[in-house]
Amino acid sequence: MTQGKIGVTTENIFPVIKKFLYSDHEIFLRELVANAVDATQKLKAAANIGEFKGELGDLTIRISVDEQANTLTITDRGIGMTQEEVDKYINQIAFSSAGEFLEKYKDQLNSIIGHFGLGFYSSFMVSKKVEIKTLSWKEGAKAVKWSCDGSPEYTMDEISKSDRGTEITLYLDDESKEFAGASKINELLNKYCKFMPVQIAFGKEQEWKDGKYVDTDKDKIVNDSAPLWAKTPSEITKEEYMDFYRKLYPMQDEPLFYIHLNVDYPFNLTGILYFPKIKDRMEISKNKIQLYFNQMFVTDSVENIVPDFLTLLHGVIDSPDIPLNVSRSYLQSDSNVKKISTYITKKVADRLDEIARTEKESFIEKWDNLKLFIEYGMLSDEKFYEKATKFALFKSVEDKYYGYEEFKAIIEPNQTDKNKKLVYLYTTDPVAQYSYIEEAKNRGYQVLVFDSQLDAHFVNLLESKFKDATFARVDADSIDNLIQKEDREKPVLKGGLERDLGWAFESALPKGAHYHVQVDNLGESASPIVITQSEFMRRYREMSALGGGMNFYGTMPESYTITLNYQNPLITSIINDMEGQTASEVATLENKLNIAEQSLKVIEDKIKDQKPEDVSTADKDEKEKFNKEIEQINDNRKSVMEKFASENTLLHQVVDLALLSNNMLKGKDLSEFIKRSLDILNK
Repeated sequence: MTQGKIGVTTENIFPVIKKFLYSDHEIFLRELVANAVDATQKLKAAANIGEFKGELGDLTIRISVDEQANTLTITDRGIGMTQEEVDKYINQIAFSSAGEFLEKYKDQLNSIIGHFGLGFYSSFMVSKKVEIKTLSWKEGAKAVKWSCDGSPEYTMDEISKSDRGTEITLYLDDESKEFAGASKINELLNKYCKFMPVQIAFGKEQEWKDGKYVDTDKDKIVNDSAPLWAKTPSEITKEEYMDFYRKLYPMQDEPLFYIHLNVDYPFNLTGILYFPKIKDRMEISKNKIQLYFNQMFVTDSVENIVPDFLTLLHGVIDSPDIPLNVSRSYLQSDSNVKKISTYITKKVADRLDEIARTEKESFIEKWDNLKLFIEYGMLSDEKFYEKATKFALFKSVEDKYYGYEEFKAIIEPNQTDKNKKLVYLYTTDPVAQYSYIEEAKNRGYQVLVFDSQLDAHFVNLLESKFKDATFARVDADSIDNLIQKEDREKPVLKGGLERDLGWAFESALPKGAHYHVQVDNLGESASPIVITQSEFMRRYREMSALGGGMNFYGTMPESYTITLNYQNPLITSIINDMEGQTASEVATLENKLNIAEQSLKVIEDKIKDQKPEDVSTADKDEKEKFNKEIEQINDNRKSVMEKFASENTLLHQVVDLALLSNNMLKGKDLSEFIKRSLDILNK
């Protein structure tokens, strides 16, 4: 028997391994199976060049558990190890045999998984003792048993073993008993090893017999050693692609499209990516792309290898050229990663372009499910934006779909304003904004639908990219203001009439928001009142809801512009009533106001050339007195207008109709409107 110390730099290496080598302790099974795969692949490579002349035989890797003994065993029939190799590759931590072997057999083999030589030691994360029984493929080799209890001391003995290969037995510690259970091992094999390139057997196939399932003599193979992505795309049917998706994501809806990645220069990359159906509110989870390293699962967190918007895709990427750290759980920064990321983005864009051209009807049919993904890509990746403008679509309120250039050609003759700017009208809610859409359609204008949560940002992007163009939500102003064809004369109001109207109408509007009341000529047939929101403020409020450092806008109160149509007979009637019923009080207040303003002017003229500190206290007090008097007169005038409004049924009725058309009339106000309407009808 040989005894010795493992070649490490510190006797504390095992506690470090046990705690920190891998971010997740369950990863040990993947590493040990990967080592078994490597050993098997090495034997195949040696046989291919005639160096191994024996019978390969059954190369299945076998895994077994013993819940009573609390053990887990992994057995392969690969190349095995001599005593010298055990000493070199097991006793010297991080001295990997894979690197040397890969260099020697690089022309015959490109799928050695292990690179770091630490995978075996992950077994000590869950074990109180590990045993290796191994017999090398080399002629005349003697079998060896190696044993270690997790300290730097080990024992190594010659043993009798007739079959080449390696058997590793883990004596699990008390905290890791779950790994002696069949259900847990099945779960881990399915997660990490289901596409390993060598057959893996765990347990037996079962059959129904005498009212229960019983084991048969047939091994249960738990992996697909020749997955779809490793095959030639031209030999794969559409149904096979769909079956593979169902295997990866059993409970998901059918994907929209798929892309088969297959490149061997300047890097190796294979895989299949699927476009899932994306719900209206991005109700999908990211991290559905599985990253493999020569068919060994590494991670489903691929943010560092694909652009963020592509993490919405589902599927598999397999590449031996993605550098991994020792745990293979996180991607390292590398130029290859950037190249691969660029390649995948280009491939996705090219595939979408191809589908848009060759399967136009299918592409249009699936656009609503693709839209969010493509917008996300265009917002986050400049190169993708450039390519996407060729296939991205606009959707109109008539449920028609147009390419960007196609739609521009349609609206250019009619939706170019007096300043030669092309105006793209859009709605975020065709139902709530119906009346505004109808106004636009009555002018022969086209209205687009932008109803996803990214559209506030997306509209900004398009506006910055499209030359001599602007985007306006259809309810952002009266339609003639959104697309001004010519200069329009504003109504000329006498005295403080517009301010009086503002006080009167604002008093009839719901509390809590900010209103700006204005008067304009919109035409006799147009609505008496048009309620709009500033395009700038509304858009930035929506963007703030998605974050991005615009929370300031989100905290501001809602702001509306209330446009009174001076040419509408109902507004004319209200103005006439207001002027008639308030004339006496207004005249008295205006007379007082004139006196107060003249007195204030006298004081201001007197002190205008004086420095503030030189103004006498008496003059300051006099100025303050007249300012307060003017303020009080204006407050009194405002009260007069509010009193008129409270008693004027027509004013409340036209205000409530405008609110109703904007889905802003609710609760008590809605109930009162209904009651008032019934009273009017019954008169």
